[in-house]
Amino acid sequence: MEKPATLPELYTVPITNITSTSAVCGGSIVNDGGSGVITRGVCWSINFEPTIYDNISSDGEGTGSFTCSIDGLTGGTIYYIRAYATNLIGTAYGNKFFFTTPLTDIEGNVYRTVVIGNQVWMAENLRTTKYFDNTKIPDVTDNEAWSTLTTPACCWYKNDESKKYQQYGMLYNWFTVNTGKLCPTGWHIPSEDEWITLTVYLGGEDYAGGKLKELGINHWISPNTGASDIFGFSALPGGYRSGLYSGAFRARGYIGWWWAGKESDLDWARTRTLAFDESVIAKGKGLKINGYSVRCVKDLHTP
Repeated sequence: MEKPATLPELYTVPITNITSTSAVCGGSIVNDGGSGVITRGVCWSINFEPTIYDNISSDGEGTGSFTCSIDGLTGGTIYYIRAYATNLIGTAYGNKFFFTTPLTDIEGNVYRTVVIGNQVWMAENLRTTKYFDNTKIPDVTDNEAWSTLTTPACCWYKNDESKKYQQYGMLYNWFTVNTGKLCPTGWHIPSEDEWITLTVYLGGEDYAGGKLKELGINHWISPNTGASDIFGFSALPGGYRSGLYSGAFRARGYIGWWWAGKESDLDWARTRTLAFDESVIAKGKGLKINGYSVRCVKDLHTP
């Protein structure tokens, strides 16, 4: 008696060559189920269970392995992907992978991104010198001029744009942050509540700082207490620029200081701080004329 046909058997291969807009993927059809595979490929979506009714590639027919490149992706987005194969009985799916595309700002700077709980964060400090509308942010190098600003400005630490220091990102005063135009489209300065959500997910203020800090002492001064970087956030000690003391630069290697998207009063705004000798993430505030690092977080309503 002839064995009845079944759905194909297949698996998805790991994703490679991920860019802001594309990725290489594929699958392998190990059994056609007794009914020839008439179409195969991969399907992908921002939804947890992609199907052939989402985005698909068409990569031939029959059994065996195939690879393909998928294009038109959006930077800083989580995608779910799996291979599919269709025979006369129906469509079967392989195992599922997910990946996050890197984010590109208006200047073409590319940033790693990381998923922590239900949030998607930049895994690097922002380093753009332009707003998302391509308007230039004033780069103020003069110390005295910096200390008297009431308008947007940015700078490199000690005005040193050397490639070896660019990983620390730029420092921005509050007036720049408060424009609402600093982060790439679809991203924003994290609010006080979003910092709290991150902190709670990581186990509370006493432990979250260590879980966010980059490992080792290549950038952090020893002992870099509690550093585990378990989610790849890789927080760096970028230091800060004071609005007092004639615009002095301070504490790179010892402290990382980031803006939170909320004012405290006329002169101060909310911040988060990590230190080389603690695993704490410290809630605080900084003078609006100070220069701190920025991490952007993805808008919830964007793909």
